[in-house]
Amino acid sequence: MRLTRYFLPVLKETPAEAQIVSHRLMLRAGMIRQQAAGIYSWLPLGYKVLRRIEQIVHEEQQRAGHIPLLMPTLQPADLWRESGRYDDYGEEMLRIRDRHDRDMLYGPTNEEMITDIFRSHVTSYKELPLTLYHIQWKFRDEVRPRFGVMRGREFLMKDGYNFDLDREAALHAYNRHMVSYLRTYERMGLTAIPMRADSGPIGGDDTHEFLVLASTGESEVFFDSAVTELRLGDREIDYDDREQVASVCAEFTSVYARTDETHDAALFETIPEERRKVARGIEVGQIFYFGTKYSEPMGATVVTDTGERVPVHMGSHGIGVSRLLGAIIEASHDDKGIIWPEGVTPFDVGICNLKQGDAGTDAACDQLYAGLKARGLDPLYDDRDERAGAKFATMDLIGLPWRLTVGPRGLAQGKVELTSRRTGESEEMGLEAAVDRLAQIYGR
Repeated sequence: MRLTRYFLPVLKETPAEAQIVSHRLMLRAGMIRQQAAGIYSWLPLGYKVLRRIEQIVHEEQQRAGHIPLLMPTLQPADLWRESGRYDDYGEEMLRIRDRHDRDMLYGPTNEEMITDIFRSHVTSYKELPLTLYHIQWKFRDEVRPRFGVMRGREFLMKDGYNFDLDREAALHAYNRHMVSYLRTYERMGLTAIPMRADSGPIGGDDTHEFLVLASTGESEVFFDSAVTELRLGDREIDYDDREQVASVCAEFTSVYARTDETHDAALFETIPEERRKVARGIEVGQIFYFGTKYSEPMGATVVTDTGERVPVHMGSHGIGVSRLLGAIIEASHDDKGIIWPEGVTPFDVGICNLKQGDAGTDAACDQLYAGLKARGLDPLYDDRDERAGAKFATMDLIGLPWRLTVGPRGLAQGKVELTSRRTGESEEMGLEAAVDRLAQIYGR
């Protein structure tokens, strides 16, 4: 993409309403625009990152054997009355009455609707296990929306639901989700720690939140610092192997890590003092096992091999897709702007032409641009007639992981400069070598 043909409304000044780093930088980098309290338009740069995050979530869910569908944003209130949650959920739920005087709601979550879909189509234990998920916009009428996309009223969320014959099978689904989430966050360059948490209005006894450490986090967290060193890496996971999946979960949850609601001070004191950490965390996902909480009142049952009809065991599993943008920025930025990890960057590399209109630099930039595109990379070419400092400031603000700088002095020696946004280190190399290096970094 050439920047002269792109819509990137960057701001020089920080809007007064932005209280935390991610909100300030998303507004300044032209990623979002507030339309109402807690409700945002996603401008092209922000939308591009949002879709990259969404794609990673889809890939890891389907790798784990989960099946995508799409449910509506509006739901009939009668489903929520069946489960008993309609009156209990509180004022966060946006209640609506349609022209036929039917009670509707803008869904904050989808346990009731997915249970209704399941009970309408699945009758035999032979059709289990089954996990369905979707990525859909949600609405929760926060009393005080703030922090940009971190605590908005409208947000994009992946929510998945497993249906299993018994508790043992459902807990395997729980573990399967935990492992798939760990891999999802690692691909985004995040260390997201699974912490035993409170289930809130979803219900159930077994639940873990995934939290990214950041000073602006809404939760106080207590953990053994050893948990921050754990990584899945490139290990192969057979999601049908209950023992292997459970072993990975045990590896990541046996080290102490809890939110303030479930913190055990006495147990925490048994950790060596140098490893006892208290910090704040941003929740980016949560998994629940709640048994038959929804299937019993809503009649979601299957016939077993003995002919008995039993309620299925269920769990729900969410990832805050839009919230993840804010969490990544909170975890990865400096005083110049955002620093995107390669896995979610809106563009793979920025090309800065230091002498726009010069035949040599223009030709070199065009050659780089075409070479990168041919290798499957997505460059952003700053072809504006601006001074070098302004181009560098824009690239630093929007946070692309790599920058290619093209100027007459370097080209006189047949070289361009490749700079890492994260480290600031630069290296001069030939045009083809620069394309090869970037293709290698991105595995193309």
